[in-house]
Amino acid sequence: MSTYNLADLLEIIAGAAPDREALVAGDVRLTYGELDARASKVGHHLAAQGVRPGQHVAILAWNRAEWLEAFFGIFKIRAVPVPVNYRYVAGELHHVLSDSDSVALIAERSLLANVDRGALPSLRHVMVLEDGGTNDVPDTIAYEAALAAQSGENDFPERSGDDRYIMYTGGTTGYPKGVEWRSEDIFFGALGGGNVLGDPIGSPEEIAKSGSADPTAVLDCAPVMHGAGQWVALMALFSGSRLVLYTDHAFDPARALRIVEEEKANVVMLVGDVMARPLAAELGAGGHDVSSVFAIASGGAPLTEAAKDALKEHLPFVVFLDNYGASETGACGPSVGGKEGTARFQMKPGITVLDDDLKPVGPGEVGRLARSGHIPLGYYNDPAKTAGTFFTDADGVRWSVPGDFAVLEEDGTIVLLGRGSLMINTGGEKVYPEEVEVAIKDHPDVYDVVVVGLPDERFGQRVAAVVSPVPGAEPTLEDIVEHCRGRLAGYKLPRELQIVGEVQRTAVGKSDYKWARSVFSA
Repeated sequence: MSTYNLADLLEIIAGAAPDREALVAGDVRLTYGELDARASKVGHHLAAQGVRPGQHVAILAWNRAEWLEAFFGIFKIRAVPVPVNYRYVAGELHHVLSDSDSVALIAERSLLANVDRGALPSLRHVMVLEDGGTNDVPDTIAYEAALAAQSGENDFPERSGDDRYIMYTGGTTGYPKGVEWRSEDIFFGALGGGNVLGDPIGSPEEIAKSGSADPTAVLDCAPVMHGAGQWVALMALFSGSRLVLYTDHAFDPARALRIVEEEKANVVMLVGDVMARPLAAELGAGGHDVSSVFAIASGGAPLTEAAKDALKEHLPFVVFLDNYGASETGACGPSVGGKEGTARFQMKPGITVLDDDLKPVGPGEVGRLARSGHIPLGYYNDPAKTAGTFFTDADGVRWSVPGDFAVLEEDGTIVLLGRGSLMINTGGEKVYPEEVEVAIKDHPDVYDVVVVGLPDERFGQRVAAVVSPVPGAEPTLEDIVEHCRGRLAGYKLPRELQIVGEVQRTAVGKSDYKWARSVFSA
């Protein structure tokens, strides 16, 4: 009997339409049958290495076919894939691999240069994906060699809808933390429930209908190691579509539009303005056949009305699928037009705005966005943070309240105000100011610092720092960036610096972010 384990769902579709093209990634083209068989080989290999149900296997790679093969292969043996951000530097990689208790790692060769295996006693097996890197990685097995020795048969033990799914999120509380879901809850809470635009399916077997549906082609330009890009990739596959992954390491709008033309893409998934604005500019240059495109999806960062208007000049009939989502809530609902400085969404049932007593707020009142129903179990390995985000109200209803402040409008739409105003969203990457502040404060010339996000036309926001130096020192932006480069991913590095005599703090000694922004506006 099939379950809502994600590998079960892939197997059902592969059984219904084995010869349908499922995945295009660079030069790789796989049918549903081929994708399923290669995923089975990954699963058999990991099981042979002693990976057991419930154990965690990390994936550290850019967008490529093997990312999804590995992802499904891990689910096949009821283990748990742990997506890892390829932009992380050594300290961040160590935190995620250690915190997740990962026992195995599937990673690109060049990215393994930043992984200190000696400091990760739980990590006992590594599969290497070739990416052109020449660094030596001892005591590993080549991914293709591992698969070549295994069967592609689906002869696995029965799975469960309770099998775990984990997404590490940068969130707004410092180091990344693992949001832990049941497979069944992530399927209905974030992956459209097998029917993105309609009612969810009633049994796993019903997903076989996707194998007979008229397939669409979805170009996913977002990273699949992030929630937005991954969820769109899985929704495409679970609807029987052809998923086309953008595999270049930097977003080139001309390249993306060539792929649209070659693959006749119907839906293009972007990460907010950071991709939408360059794409609109490239469309303006002309010479691209985009007649196949009927929808632009976006997630991970806001897609502003200005960016939508710029795209509509060249795609007048396109539909925008701009959804609000978070690792702790899943996909919550589509954007229904902007309001000044904020985004407004039509949320799904079970999503509302609550006050501090977990009671719904009235229209026009500010509270925190909350979701009930298909929500995560909590944060892996972190009961304290779980208790601060997941609550059960007086009626026994369990809520996920990740901290996004919002206003409930008269018409039932919800206007987001941001996560307390602290989190910086730069091109879809979420940056927590305190983490950057800690790194900058370690610079010998820095006495105090406050980090804020400033508006940025392309990236949505950019990281900016207000610094008071130690007496006699004159640190520059270049000095501070160089100092932080080995500690923080590139997107977390400050892009702007203001030097002040004294950093202002609140009465209780906390960073005064409002004051810091005023320093830049002045």
